[in-house]
Order: sequence, then C-alpha cells, then structure tokens
Amino acid sequence: MKKIVLVSLALFFSQLSFSQLDPAQLDSLEIRKIYDMSLLNGKSYSWLEHLSLKIGTRLSGSMGAQRAVEYTKKELETLGLDKVWLQPVMVPKWVRGAKEFAYVETAPGSTRNINITALGGSVATPAGGAKAQVIEVQGIEDLARYGEEQIKGKIVFYNRPMRASVINTFEAYSGAVDQRYSGAAEAAKYGAIGVIVRSMNLRLDDFPHTGSMSYGDLPVSKRIPTAAISTNDAEYLSGLLKIKKDAEVYFKLNCQQFPDMESFNVIGEITGSQFPEEFIVVGGHLDSWDLGDGSNDDGAGVVQSMEVLRLFKELNLKPKRSIRVVLFMNEEHGLSGGKKYAEVAKQKKENHIFALESDEGSFNPRGFSIEGDKAQFQQFVGWKPLFKPYLIHYFEQGGSGADIGPLKNGSTVLAGLRPDSQRYFDHHHSDNDVFEHIVKRELELGAATMASLIYLVDKYGIKASEPLQSSGL
Repeated sequence: MKKIVLVSLALFFSQLSFSQLDPAQLDSLEIRKIYDMSLLNGKSYSWLEHLSLKIGTRLSGSMGAQRAVEYTKKELETLGLDKVWLQPVMVPKWVRGAKEFAYVETAPGSTRNINITALGGSVATPAGGAKAQVIEVQGIEDLARYGEEQIKGKIVFYNRPMRASVINTFEAYSGAVDQRYSGAAEAAKYGAIGVIVRSMNLRLDDFPHTGSMSYGDLPVSKRIPTAAISTNDAEYLSGLLKIKKDAEVYFKLNCQQFPDMESFNVIGEITGSQFPEEFIVVGGHLDSWDLGDGSNDDGAGVVQSMEVLRLFKELNLKPKRSIRVVLFMNEEHGLSGGKKYAEVAKQKKENHIFALESDEGSFNPRGFSIEGDKAQFQQFVGWKPLFKPYLIHYFEQGGSGADIGPLKNGSTVLAGLRPDSQRYFDHHHSDNDVFEHIVKRELELGAATMASLIYLVDKYGIKASEPLQSSGL
C-alpha cells in the first residue's frame, strides 16, 4: 500500500511540475521527443534504401515511377493515416534510349572520347550522329556577338560555369542554368546543328549532369539535339579550342518523346481534430531523372515528408489541423504534379494555410526559407530559439519550393527546408546521385526539423496576412 501511495504522489508532482511549464518549455520538450524518435527509431533511411536500391530511377512515365507510386502508397497505408489516395495527373514520357556517345576529333583518325548525356526533352541526333566544328560561348547573350555567320552549321558549346565564389550554390545554379534550359532554342535561331552545355556542377569530375530543356515555340523541324558535357571534359574542350579552332565534335543521342500518359501524386492525410478544413502540406517529388537512383533529388524529400506524418502517429500528436503529405509526380520535367494538386485544391476551395517542401537533398539541415508577409515571417523567427539546440539557425524570407509554388495565393505561407547546399550539385541530375552518398543521421535530422516546424504551425496556426497598403493613387 505504501508503494502505491509513493507512486501516486510521484505522478502527481510530475504532472504538477509539467503543468507549470510555459508554452515555450512545453514546445521544447515536444520537439525534443520528435528529434529523439527520428534519430533513434526513424524509418526515413530504410524507406529511401528501398526507393533507391529496389526501385531506382523514377523518370515520369516510366515503370520505375509507377513502382514508386505503388510502394509509397502502400507504406503510407501502414501508418494508420485517416486517408491515403492517388491523385491522377498527366505527365510527359521522354525516353533516353541507348547510352550517348561522343568524341572530339583533332585530325582524321585522332579522337578522344568525352562524357556527355542528353538533356531531358532533347530530340535525337540523326541516325548516324552529328559531327561539326564547335563554337564556344559564355552564355545565351554571347550568341549575338558571333551571329549566324559564325554559328551556322556548327555545334554551340555553352561553357559559362556556375560561379564558385557564390556561397549559396542554388544562386550559382540559377546564374548558369538558362544555358541548359533555353540554349538549344536560341542557338537554333542562328543555324546551329547541335548544342553541348557545361554540366551544372561546381566541382571538376567526369559526371555529365542532365536536366530539363525547352525548345519554346520552335517548330519540330528546327529542333536540334542537346547534351550536357562533364566539367572535366568541358575544361578539356575549351582548352583545345584555344589552340585547335577547327576541332570537331561527334555526338550521338538516341532519345525519343512519346505522348503524355497518366501517373499519380500520392497523398496521405491525418485529419485535424479542431480545424479539419485548414490544411498543412509537407512534400517532395517522387520522380527523378534516369541517372543514378535519385536519392538526393528527391528521394530524400519524399521519405522525410512521409516521416513527418509517421512521427506524429508514433508520438500520438493529434493535430488540430489536417496535415497532408503530398508526393508530387513530375517536378523534373514540367511540374505537372504540383500544378494538378493546386488545381484540385482550388476547385474544392480547400483552405491551405501552410506548405513545406524538401527538395534540396539529404544534407545537414540549416533552417528554412519562408514565403509570407513580414508579420508571418516574424512568427517563424519567433520559433528560432526552439531550433537553436539542433543548430538550425537559417530563417530567411523568400523562396520555398517548385511543387508547392502553385499553391501561392497571397494568404498561404510557403516554406522550404534548407540543408547545407555545398555538396548538392556534386550529385544533382547525374550518375553520382546514389544511395551510398546518403548520411543516415543527416537525413533523419532533416525529417525531425520538418516535423518540428509542422508541429508548431499546427499548434499555433498562421497569422493572418497583412492587408495591402493603399498607394493613395
């Protein structure tokens, strides 16, 4: 009897002590539980291992993408969520075909192979390949300087690198990627027969990096084959052209575009207990390019987003608002999944108050970028001390994620997880994006960081957006 009394007294005093904590202390304890669960009993790493090694590449319209849809839907169903469903979406189907081949010829019979890969959406070369002299340019704006007289009948070699002096590597990427996306459409106007683009990569290596490209409104008959070249070979080719201006490049691409086909966004939901009509979204994109296995881009974001809902279930956190995980299809080649999700949400007049995306790799989380007005941003900054013990210090206004971008409507706050970006472009869109480069602890820290922010948004809601100030005109 004495033992029972002592235990009862202990429970009473512990509950009394817990009730005396202020909200910030309570939040700190809950966030600690989230990190502990992710680091000691997480599932993100094993999910990613299956997605990467058992399924592999997940290019939209491919069998791998369909298998990923089926696998993630099944795993979400095991979590005991209130709803799990597939949202149909039409996606492009582009097939690379046989591996690309290319070489540089400095004299008849004197050749050196170079590493290239077709860009997503490119047309194939003629059956026998394409061969021509090369003209090196430092960007699209450089084409006008040379004009049709010097470009016609040649292969344009875009060689403006990502700027290594830019600390934010995504900013460096933005400063160079127009060559990849629009370079072929612009070069074709000057009569080029093909395009080679320096890979979007900050280091020197032998991995060519693919990615989406567009011909704009260029007629099919005028479209020219386009490939990325590894940074090592870009350096070699650039150096060679300085001493051998008449060197020729041969390359062969075997890609093909097929009609669009049906695929799916994968969605799971925990329905809110108090405000079920207010929706919070967390997500990443399920598709990947067909090089490597897509572990960082964006298998990591997929499993981290799934883990957010699993952590809520495991810790018996009963959200006030409805929390959805959305695994978007076809971010890489047109944003079909993100656009479809936003379209359906608008049709149903769903009130999305917040969306968080992870699409910058599995590396150490540093913080968040937030798209909202000043008052909303300050609300997030107010939570910064809760993340300080986990070395999360980056809270910046502006920028979120591509797939949640279509949800932007002036009132929905959008955010992106911001991991350390210094290694991201070593892997991005290349054969180097493989599971062996994933650090389990970094992946799990990212998942816990996302879940902690979702916990806070759910608990406190989002401040109403500030009314627009009248200009007086």
